[in-house]
Amino acid sequence: MKKPELYISAGTAEEARRYVEAGADAVSVGEHRYGMRLSGEVMLDELSDLIPWCHERGAKVYVMVNKIIDNEMLAQLPDYLQRVQQLQADAVVFGDPAVLIAMRQAAPGLPLHWNAEMTSTNYETANYWGSKGSRRVVLARELNMDETLEIKSKLPHMEVQVQVHGITNIYHSKRSLVTNYEDHQGREQGASKGLEDGLFLIEQERKDERYPLYEDENGTHIMSSDDICMLENLHELIEGHIDSLKIEGLLKSPEYNEAVIKGYRLAIDTFCSDPENYVFEEQWVDAIRELQDPRRELTFGFFFKEQVY
Repeated sequence: MKKPELYISAGTAEEARRYVEAGADAVSVGEHRYGMRLSGEVMLDELSDLIPWCHERGAKVYVMVNKIIDNEMLAQLPDYLQRVQQLQADAVVFGDPAVLIAMRQAAPGLPLHWNAEMTSTNYETANYWGSKGSRRVVLARELNMDETLEIKSKLPHMEVQVQVHGITNIYHSKRSLVTNYEDHQGREQGASKGLEDGLFLIEQERKDERYPLYEDENGTHIMSSDDICMLENLHELIEGHIDSLKIEGLLKSPEYNEAVIKGYRLAIDTFCSDPENYVFEEQWVDAIRELQDPRRELTFGFFFKEQVY
């Protein structure tokens, strides 16, 4: 049975190397000026060392260019994509059509993965972007298992990527909402509001749930209160021929991410070597639970929820 790709986001070149050594088949990295929701930056000069290092070990490097593009960025984009292609990155992850247009001008042939976060919910839209040059669609996190597998069955010539572990984005604004709130409260400015500060929101009706948020040069990001964990049911996605299984490394330590990679690597390899006799081992997820933030529940996300429209 064909093994799906095990893929994780990384904040630094060193993290990327650690994740490949732990068993990841692919890593994604980027710069804040072109990518959103990155846990760090890997600049072009670092890519020149990282990409060949990963390729020597059979791993791929994807570059995130998933920012909402404004007019000021348009002039810079072709040169950046051309350099990414020259460094032999395996694909660019994009959501804005401006990236596709710039790629045609400056880096034709550079593989594209379409990731529009919440709008990739049907196979016709995925086929449309496939016709424009995208080789892969990153499915929305709100789809259930049946919807996910149905989309894959309708896309025989396009790769499908699904997030199987980690935090998810639930809100984004290009505005500096945290700074604006502190201004409104009359608080002194100057303190960092980034990933490392542990800021979160609590709803009045659900005070036991914390929604992490942070502000960076791309605006304000609010994240889910729990973490997806599909390790126990991973075999269903593999049987459904999903091509890429994504671990979101954002807001997690490298040690935690390494434990997650190792657990999913074991599950993938064990199932694919003998599907008929496969048995899930609870110890695979126990290693993750030992490092899991006790305030964040491991859940199936939307995979087993009936969707009502």
